[in-house]
Amino acid sequence: MIRIDGNNLTLSDFVKVARFKEKIELTEESKVLIHESRKMVDEIVNNGKVVYGITTGFGKLSDVFVKKEQVGDLQKNLLMSHACGVGKELSDEVVRGMMVLRVNALAKGVSGVRLETLEKLIELLNKDIIPVIFEKGSLGASGDLAPLAHMSLPLIGLGEVFYDNKRYPTMEIFNELGIKPIEALGAKEGLSLINGTQAMTSIGGLTLYDALRLSKLSDIAVALTMEALNGITNAYDPRVHQVRGQIGQIETAKKVLEYLEGSENTTKQGELRVQDAYSIRCAPQVHGATKDALSFILDKVNIELNAATDNPVLFTDTFEAISAGNFHGQPMALPFDFMGIALSELANISERRLERMVNPQLSNGLPAFLVNKPGINSGFMIVQYSAASLVSENKVFAHPASVDSIPSSANQEDHVSMGTIGARKARGILDNAEKVIAMEIMTACQAIDLRNGGKLGSYTQKAYDTVRKHIPFIENDEVMYNHLHKMDDLIKSDLLYNAIFKED
Repeated sequence: MIRIDGNNLTLSDFVKVARFKEKIELTEESKVLIHESRKMVDEIVNNGKVVYGITTGFGKLSDVFVKKEQVGDLQKNLLMSHACGVGKELSDEVVRGMMVLRVNALAKGVSGVRLETLEKLIELLNKDIIPVIFEKGSLGASGDLAPLAHMSLPLIGLGEVFYDNKRYPTMEIFNELGIKPIEALGAKEGLSLINGTQAMTSIGGLTLYDALRLSKLSDIAVALTMEALNGITNAYDPRVHQVRGQIGQIETAKKVLEYLEGSENTTKQGELRVQDAYSIRCAPQVHGATKDALSFILDKVNIELNAATDNPVLFTDTFEAISAGNFHGQPMALPFDFMGIALSELANISERRLERMVNPQLSNGLPAFLVNKPGINSGFMIVQYSAASLVSENKVFAHPASVDSIPSSANQEDHVSMGTIGARKARGILDNAEKVIAMEIMTACQAIDLRNGGKLGSYTQKAYDTVRKHIPFIENDEVMYNHLHKMDDLIKSDLLYNAIFKED
């Protein structure tokens, strides 16, 4: 059970809830804060004060006063009118991530929701009743309005949900399971539920978690390629990287040497050649730059996991409701664009190493396209084609979303972040990068078999053995996509990662 207080959610705990369906509960301290902020909202309504989003309309309609007896309808109408998502449905893990992030934000006690409303959202999450949310329709400010509106509709019995891998109208499954919706939303509750960055942060947070793991596998990939191509280890000498001082670069060089420890296939400069090509020699610099980027992004995501991102923000100690812009996604939009660019580079350099193994002019004596009878067999020729296609697609995806903006709400909301688009693009780039690195690892194992070299390194042996449990040596041409898909699954399922790093 993950305890939620608005301040201490980690990326690891977020993934436990979103992906691995860990249950959550509020701390008693957070319940006290929630009650206090709700009392403040009730006072504002009872006294007829003009406060944005509590007793007024939204966006350009902020100057329209709403009477006390209308505030419930105002909040319900907000959810219904803002549920304008289109495209494919978001995955269950992304939606679960949105739910726990919204609970965590509201648990800070500066939003004014009732405890019963928040506990209904927790109930749906813990029972794995997942709102149907569509991937497109958010500008990333005023938060992820459309996705979060879809997330919130089931609380009042509207919209649709997934349960046990089936899609239902909300009330159909509620009636079947004996769940009651909230009878009516109170003042500000609709706005508190949808004003935030939880869609982009959920997509981006899950992408970041997987990207950090892929970064480690990319170092395994270059180590396997060095086994296949008799790579020169001098370029990984720690002294070289210490004199530059870049943290990710130092870490990459250290790890690759560790992964190759005990190998009889690597060489020293001058033994076979003086130096390797950049894709091998400069892997610490390239992989390390991606590590440093991911470290920066992790810092920003850790902050946003525990951020209050709605509007207005309620300060009960001074009885102030301050209308501002914490819903604006720019603090996430820039890092998620950066993540897409950083992951693109992992795939770019991986594809170049793959090319070196299949190209007989570059492979240091390996047969053309890594097959014993080239000509009648094409071997791994089109594996490289496929990898090249993916890295070129990534170059299109890597164009930053955050440099765009478009006015909305009659120009009241005249600058937006497009952070959710940036997060979705980063997820697509990650998927392509996983496939390319999977192809490099599979290709390196084929090349290692053809090289008939000596003993592998301590970690490269574990990687090779895991691949060979699932993918055979390719003697003659056969249908290749099954092997490529299996290799991709080995990475996505964490089977390869755990086989290599489970003792670390």
